[in-house]
Amino acid sequence: MIFQELNDLYHLPLFDLIQRSRTIHEENWPAAEVQLCTLLSIKTGGCSEDCSYCAQSARYNSGVDAERLMEKCDIMDRAKAARENGSTRFCMGAAWRGVREGTQRFEQVLDIVRDVSQLGMEVCVTLGELGPSEAEKLKEAGVTAYNHNIDTSPEHYPNIVTTHTFQDRLNTIRHAQDAGMSICCGGILGLGESTEDRLKMLEVISEFNPQPESIPINSLMPMPGTPMADEQGVDVFDVVRIIALTRIAAPKAKVRLSAGRTHLSEEGQALCFFAGANSIFYGDKLLTAKNPTIEKDLALIDRLGLKPQEPNRAQPSPKSDEAKPLEPQIC
Repeated sequence: MIFQELNDLYHLPLFDLIQRSRTIHEENWPAAEVQLCTLLSIKTGGCSEDCSYCAQSARYNSGVDAERLMEKCDIMDRAKAARENGSTRFCMGAAWRGVREGTQRFEQVLDIVRDVSQLGMEVCVTLGELGPSEAEKLKEAGVTAYNHNIDTSPEHYPNIVTTHTFQDRLNTIRHAQDAGMSICCGGILGLGESTEDRLKMLEVISEFNPQPESIPINSLMPMPGTPMADEQGVDVFDVVRIIALTRIAAPKAKVRLSAGRTHLSEEGQALCFFAGANSIFYGDKLLTAKNPTIEKDLALIDRLGLKPQEPNRAQPSPKSDEAKPLEPQIC
């Protein structure tokens, strides 16, 4: 979807925008379901990157200590607990710049993925940059989706990160898609960006070929010690507008109401679900940030008449549109 279309939609009266997004949501997601995902940091802190919002960067005095990769038995315990609590996707994140074939840590991750994939849940990982061979190995091990957010617009990205480029992000996404993994790719609101930046971010995401299987919409949770520690929160209606716009731009993607839900009231979350969100990260922690409790989430889902979505490990990877260029484009 091109920028001008997104801009015209974004500036509609709020209820008109939601009415459009709700119609598209019901056409593509007829069941009143919410995907419950659990995110576990399997290697926390000590990252060499300088993402200015991230407490895991070794460049900032954020109070997050560098840790080693978790033991597989501990990860398996957390994965089994997530499954027992209703999660249908288990996401594992490691604070690395990337992974390389032949290294010990990559072999350890592959071993972990093989075992987690036997639990019947969808398996998602976020490990930083990937090359073609690493992507293929992860797919073979049992990864169903690779998470790699683009965060913001191509123009604003250098203001947020300097240790890698926006194109580096697109290259990893291409490698993961070529290997047959689905892509989980979204952004973060509240990074000092303009409305135009948010729309350009969605333009890039919607032009991926194929489109992402899931799109997380995060709101910045300012972390002490990071350059963005003093940034202000995101207005709930801005979040709702982006959720609605994402649903319109990517009708068949799961739209995940992600980081920042602790700053939203239950009424605000309900409005996001109505506007098109149908996935959440579930559990009391997202990497290093707080998240609503399991009990609170289940109670809200029940009160709204929603139900957890079943896992679908056999879901086919999205197919590319031959009418579009195969490479993600920066406009």
